[in-house]
Amino acid sequence: MPINYKELQEYSNLELLARQVVEGFITGLHKSPLHGFSVEFAEHRLYNQGESTKNIDWKLYGRSEKLFVKRYEEETNLRCQLVLDFSSSMYYPEINPKEGTLNKITFSIYCAAAIMLLLKKQRDAVGLSTFSESIATHTPAKSSLTHHKMLLYELEKLLTQEEGRKTTSAADALHEIAENIHKRSLVVIFSDMVDSGENQEDLMSALQHLKHNKHEVILFHVVDHQKEIDFDFENRPYRFIDAETGEEVKVHPNQVKSHYTTLMADMKNELKLRCGQLKIDLVEADIQKGFRQVLTPYLLKRERLF
Repeated sequence: MPINYKELQEYSNLELLARQVVEGFITGLHKSPLHGFSVEFAEHRLYNQGESTKNIDWKLYGRSEKLFVKRYEEETNLRCQLVLDFSSSMYYPEINPKEGTLNKITFSIYCAAAIMLLLKKQRDAVGLSTFSESIATHTPAKSSLTHHKMLLYELEKLLTQEEGRKTTSAADALHEIAENIHKRSLVVIFSDMVDSGENQEDLMSALQHLKHNKHEVILFHVVDHQKEIDFDFENRPYRFIDAETGEEVKVHPNQVKSHYTTLMADMKNELKLRCGQLKIDLVEADIQKGFRQVLTPYLLKRERLF
């Protein structure tokens, strides 16, 4: 059943929103990914007389006529750090309550809350980092119910806070986050990859820092593809305003569309190339295409880690 974004936004509780997103996503899957704890075979050892016989490998006994016990080890549960960019560019486009449209930050928050619910069901530990000019929130990964409630509260605050004029220092923030995650984790980043710094190499260096510390990384490049990538505007004059600096320019879209789309394509290709070199999973998350495009890559990545 398709999810009605307008109905979603009528709820005040982000946990209810996340639950509806997750249940809508899970419906129709052939195999539920919500498997929780599991164990895997480690090795055989000789059976000691008097201990339980439930783990004896009877097939091996049939071949060797010796009693061996299967030893298992519990899988290490995942630690996941959710990282959200809430700089001013993430508040594009303006939300239209009547149409139930989402902007980039709202879409990212809903996705993060849905992933948190999946992590909770799987007893995985989750932490949250948010940044704009600097890190605003950073919590280590935990799996307790109280911790989950606290993270939902932090996300709900982002939903209700005013936009303001916040620039992005993604490179500096990601370097600091990399230093503050002390155990190997899956780092899930939601960002439009707009950085106020002129040198994009700094941003790549920050992503490399995460990989150097042995973290697995998924980067969800959050965009409004129709407007920001395809530059699909009506054939009339517009006044474009930089969300982070306030700089304005009046232009006819058709006059700059070709040059703009070429620059955006080059930027996307460079980002794809560099993420590929760093073995970072790069996923374009178009705010107009729903949550499956985010939840499916997350689950696939989680399964590969075990």
